[in-house]
Amino acid sequence: MRVAFATLGCRLNQFETDALVRAAQEAGHQVVEFAGEADLYVVNSCTITHDADADTRQLVRRAARQAPGARVVVTGCMANSDPDALAAMPEVSRVLGNREKERFFDLALGAGDDRVHVAAADLGRRLRITRLRPAADPRRSRAYLKIQDGCDYRCSFCIVPQVRGRSSSLPLADAVAQLEELVAAGVPEVVLTGVHLGTYGRDLQPRSDLVALLGDLVARLGLARLRLGSVDPHEVGPALIELLARDRRLCRHLHLPVQSGDDDVLRAMRRAHTSADLRALVPRLVAAVPGIHLGTDVIAGFPGETPARFEATLALLRGLPLASLHVFSYSERRGTTAVDLPDPVPPAERLARTRVLRALSAQKQLEFVRGQLGTRCPAVVYRARERRNGRLVALTDNYIKVELDGPDTLLGRAIQLQIDEIDPADEQRTRGRLLD
Repeated sequence: MRVAFATLGCRLNQFETDALVRAAQEAGHQVVEFAGEADLYVVNSCTITHDADADTRQLVRRAARQAPGARVVVTGCMANSDPDALAAMPEVSRVLGNREKERFFDLALGAGDDRVHVAAADLGRRLRITRLRPAADPRRSRAYLKIQDGCDYRCSFCIVPQVRGRSSSLPLADAVAQLEELVAAGVPEVVLTGVHLGTYGRDLQPRSDLVALLGDLVARLGLARLRLGSVDPHEVGPALIELLARDRRLCRHLHLPVQSGDDDVLRAMRRAHTSADLRALVPRLVAAVPGIHLGTDVIAGFPGETPARFEATLALLRGLPLASLHVFSYSERRGTTAVDLPDPVPPAERLARTRVLRALSAQKQLEFVRGQLGTRCPAVVYRARERRNGRLVALTDNYIKVELDGPDTLLGRAIQLQIDEIDPADEQRTRGRLLD
């Protein structure tokens, strides 16, 4: 059977698609491009915004047009948030929730012509993590390792707990085994992924934590390196900082999702940190780990964000040595409590604030790269050359893309490079050279 996959949303979804691709291949199916003709189309959906839902529906209709009569299965977060809407689409054959991915093909290929809604797991109770085997995609130089899923927090703007369930962690022995499998496959970089990495291990018996897991994983990396995803500011403690400073097998890169720099807005968001947490943490990390890339998430135009509160966010972010901002315009999401908050910000003003924050992000990225010129960095070369000029493209451990000359034998390999210059014609492009 020819099977095609499309993935929307986060790294966690990408890990799960990779795992499903592996399962399909091991079952003897042929994995083909989504743009072509297939017998089974799988849409791994995102539902973080209503636009994401629309993207899912668009992919479903596209698949049906490409191969009339093919089976179209929707899984992922929209399958949990709005399964009835998906089941009502005439093109959809199956709707399988996130927790059903563990037995995906048994459900997706089950007998019968009637549409089946199998997003039935009770996400209100704590379930063990869905077990999926990691996969190394030959088209990418990095592989994802899912160590955690779900979230016990209830941020007022976020739908994720409803579609991913309560926090659950991959047992340490399983995480070690999966990492060793990826390392043995020659993957030069493994990216840890989850919904809420900072809560790793709290549900395990015996209880564990992220630092304990990292200590066991880095000891088994061999020549590979490990990259962390997002960790909430209040969950970055002295032990994690010390580990990042001590072990260069951990990438100098951390994402701290602050969402706002104003404490009134943070309380309305139901975030667990304050602006003071970020103000104290970022300089400490920069001092302990020279060259570390610190990014953050920011939501522009959250309800109740007055001009003064937006200026407070700007002042905080301008004053900190952050390397990048991932900026979102606030979008109302049915099913979250934020939709009922008073004092909404007009959409045009949200977009205006988003533009200001994105300009600040570009400025900070440029300042960060300028500070890294002339430095030596470990990097991983992408598996495809830059289309415009044919150069190799490498990603440094501190998250800088660098173009350099070199042979095809370096594709997908770990190297050492020096960052030499910023392209004068395009300040978003960086050039470097291979070191011995």
